[in-house]
Amino acid sequence: MPQAAGPTTRGRAVADYGQELRFGSFLTPTAASPQEVVRLAQISERAGLDLVSVQDHPYQPAFLDTWTLLSHLGAVTSTVRLAPNVANLPLRPPAVLARSAASLDLLTGGRFELGLGAGAFWQAVEAMGGRRLSPGEAVRAVTEAIEIIRGVWDAAERRPLRVDGEVHRVDGAKRGPAPAHPVEIWLGAYKPRMLALAGRAADGWLPSLGYLDLADAPAAHAVIDDAALEAGRDPADVRRLLNVNGRFEARSGGFLVGPPQQWVEELAEVALEQGFSTFVLGADDPTTIELFGQEVAPAVRELVAAERAAGPRRAEREDDAARVAAHPDDADRAGQTDRAGQTDRAGRGHRAGQADPADRAALGVRTTPAPERLLDRSLLDEGTRPRVAPPADAAYTDAGRAAGAHLVEVHDMLRAELEKVRDLVAQVRTGVIDAGEARSEIATLTLRQNAWTMGAYCESYCRVVTGHHSLEDQSVFPHLRAADRRLEPVLDRLADEHHVIHDVLEAVDRALVEVVRAGTGTEGYEGVQEAVDALTDTLLSHFAYEEEQLVEPLARVGFYPGQLSG
Repeated sequence: MPQAAGPTTRGRAVADYGQELRFGSFLTPTAASPQEVVRLAQISERAGLDLVSVQDHPYQPAFLDTWTLLSHLGAVTSTVRLAPNVANLPLRPPAVLARSAASLDLLTGGRFELGLGAGAFWQAVEAMGGRRLSPGEAVRAVTEAIEIIRGVWDAAERRPLRVDGEVHRVDGAKRGPAPAHPVEIWLGAYKPRMLALAGRAADGWLPSLGYLDLADAPAAHAVIDDAALEAGRDPADVRRLLNVNGRFEARSGGFLVGPPQQWVEELAEVALEQGFSTFVLGADDPTTIELFGQEVAPAVRELVAAERAAGPRRAEREDDAARVAAHPDDADRAGQTDRAGQTDRAGRGHRAGQADPADRAALGVRTTPAPERLLDRSLLDEGTRPRVAPPADAAYTDAGRAAGAHLVEVHDMLRAELEKVRDLVAQVRTGVIDAGEARSEIATLTLRQNAWTMGAYCESYCRVVTGHHSLEDQSVFPHLRAADRRLEPVLDRLADEHHVIHDVLEAVDRALVEVVRAGTGTEGYEGVQEAVDALTDTLLSHFAYEEEQLVEPLARVGFYPGQLSG
């Protein structure tokens, strides 16, 4: 993948933990304009972010109280998760904190997570009546607090809770209420003892760039991983979150200072090479939040998913390329037979007898033709699509081949996601998924149940597709247009089809809204099924055409100017 322009890893290599990517905002609870932070939280939700977090400094008179604010945000949002970033433990007794967290989780339908910090600014803490702690005492305080918080949440345990700690203690406290879902505890940690505690007892590690140099991240991951293994835990069960800051600019000015595509590449590299999977942006600007949620986050998800898929697929692609290289005549005859046998009644696939550049051994990648259409009507006039043959003297580089393979991998990821959407629609429509079974699936997809589960998943998938097409329209297509003018009709057609696909995605959304409005019956699911079938036909036909026409030129000229082309 392209190399990011930001910090590089030094020391121990960090593997990708394979965790689901999440994106969030980190808001300032300014008391001078209380409705502005509320508006920013709602903008974060509309932009598609997964999390809204708020810093917690109870001694700061210029700030709203974080817990009061989070409670209000829970009432004016409906899908986004909420968390303190991070809760100030020295001024929030853990037993009370546990009940506050459980209550907010119950009131928001399971949308609360608990960021927890050992404390800082001790003079201000003391001024508010808190106790100044030494570094060792602060670590013990967090250790005891986690035990108390989890103990209070364990409402099924009949025995009163007793923790005789050095800093925090409870003596016979009643347990409960239990949160609506397993609330994650994320630790803001930088030093070895707190990092080890995150590995032993927490659900996530939440540092901030500025306090953490990415060059030091591998050593921190190692401490967490070793502690997790010693405690009998899988290190991958500890989520790796990162508070980040940046600015969107026309030109690059450093790490996360530049255009959205630069952000995409840099955050994808941090995810794949430095182990982080949740990125929380410190920003109080609506436009920055919208760009982060609507453009950067979907594109990072797409790029990381493609790179993750490339691992197990790479050996298969290399084997295919080796077989084709060893027997080019057999491969060419087989390709011609397959193409000649395709039917035109659906208006898809390759024209009979036309050489498919993606089948050539030199490209080392196999493309996917469109399957038979599900609906009788087509929203794309496939028969009028322009096509461009590769030049006779075409030459390809390894980096160029990787660009073409990346396009196919992205499409394969989107095809797999589309299958999940179709399967979920079928299960909900036929009543296979009830509330209990849906809750188990929600635990892995982080979605809601029944009709809303289907709606949220489709909405998320639609954002990914839209981000993919925006990336092509704004970056890839202009580069290919400049590199090979013969491709202009093809690129114009692909751009036009992106508008059609956008309309199809909107139709899916409208159909889902109608089902939700209709209530719990199944009468409206026919419209959802037809909309999803139209999406399937349109997307798969478009992907096949795009691969047929763009894999070869990408192998010649790469993805972007100066990238993947040497």
